Amino acid sequence: MISMVLGHVGDIGEPVTAGIPFERVSTTTNPYRRGIPTNMMEDAVARRKREFELAYPNAAGIDIGSASHYVAVPPDRTDDCVREFKSFTENLEALADWLTACEVDTVAMESTGVYWIPLYELLESRGFVVYLVNARHVKNVSGRKSDVLDCQWLQQLMSYGLLSGAFRPRDEICVLRSLTRQRDMLIKYQSQHIHHMQKALTQMNVQLANVISDVTGLTGQKIIRAIVAGERDPVKLAKLRNERIRASEADIAKSLKGNWREEHLFALKQAITLYDAYGAAVVDCDSQIQGQLERLYRHEAPPQPERKRGPRRDTTKFDLRTALLRTCGVDLTRINGVETATALKVIAEVGPDLSRFKSAKHFASWLGLCPGTKISGGKVLSGATKRTANRLAQALRMAAFALSRSQSALGAYYRRLAGRLDKAKAITATAHKLARLIYTMITKGTEYVDRGQDYYEERYRQRVLHHLNRRASVMGFELTPIKTAAA
Repeated sequence: MISMVLGHVGDIGEPVTAGIPFERVSTTTNPYRRGIPTNMMEDAVARRKREFELAYPNAAGIDIGSASHYVAVPPDRTDDCVREFKSFTENLEALADWLTACEVDTVAMESTGVYWIPLYELLESRGFVVYLVNARHVKNVSGRKSDVLDCQWLQQLMSYGLLSGAFRPRDEICVLRSLTRQRDMLIKYQSQHIHHMQKALTQMNVQLANVISDVTGLTGQKIIRAIVAGERDPVKLAKLRNERIRASEADIAKSLKGNWREEHLFALKQAITLYDAYGAAVVDCDSQIQGQLERLYRHEAPPQPERKRGPRRDTTKFDLRTALLRTCGVDLTRINGVETATALKVIAEVGPDLSRFKSAKHFASWLGLCPGTKISGGKVLSGATKRTANRLAQALRMAAFALSRSQSALGAYYRRLAGRLDKAKAITATAHKLARLIYTMITKGTEYVDRGQDYYEERYRQRVLHHLNRRASVMGFELTPIKTAAA
């Protein structure tokens, strides 16, 4: 007979010794063989059950669809705890009435697209606490996929407080966000017709784009509109050249000799018409954005002079910099790389109140700009940022890319990272720093002051020297600067 020590069962009990001849005899199935009292086992199970206490006993789960919604309430509220409601407004009202009758106060919903917005706004207006949860966070057990099980799974997870809602700003910010996104869409569509103009000109062998950098500029638009009006003489068209154009009239006239085919002229005319139509729509959208920003004014500020930057087609027709200053109380455009369009994106996406984010780290995590924490077995597997379609994060990345030639401290920071890492990682890290600066400015009400590239380089040099001196002292050495010979 050989004596050997068997392991624990779960986390309960003491090691036991069993005498076995040649094969192992399991004593782990019955607690009485282990000498474990029954009441101890029951206490352990009860203790584990108490860890999952109901955090939201009056929670409901809704699986949103395009044509119908499946709703689950606690089983003790009604006999049929799962119901299906159509997506019509009348049915949505009946859904809200049923939730009220079932004494539900918290709702968790899962959706894709924009199907959730009407129901979300209706339930919120009725006084329910609504959580829009990420579908990835509520992935069901494999083999149990149906709309009924999804809504029941949502209800169960929400009742134990295992779900967190997506960030959604208050209603007036949502209005501004919708207007700015509509404006971005209009500018995108307008830019497509610029390509259509260039395509029509190229098909007629009118090489205007080779002598003028921007066909939507003053000279380009005068020439194109004259062509649509019927002018074909290259010399007369070249006289429309603005004095700031580097190309000479002779070069422009040489580029304007084409074949003038009717089908391409018709395409050019339609491209101009649609370009103007979208331009007028952008102006109307600007007026709506201006009115909404005026409703959000919380601070007094004098008109701010526009910063001297390069010409941009997406510039608003009103004093956007002053409007944003009166809305959030700080001038975000003082940060290098942050234009008025980027500052508008910040206010439109999250609003001037960032109290929903506990710290700058939480704000950067929501943006998807913070380093990843993929750790297993105490080893960091990856520190890559998560993939996200956050519009504000994209705007901050574009602002970071604009710092590549800036002579500011942020520009020096970007170039140092780009030299040590690669440009993509440097852009993400710089966008992360911009997000932290924006959070600090809005929450603390402080202004950003750029110390310049030289200040940053000197600070970086001092940090490198400090670390070198410390490493040398640990190894028993001392750094001594090289004395240059006097001239």
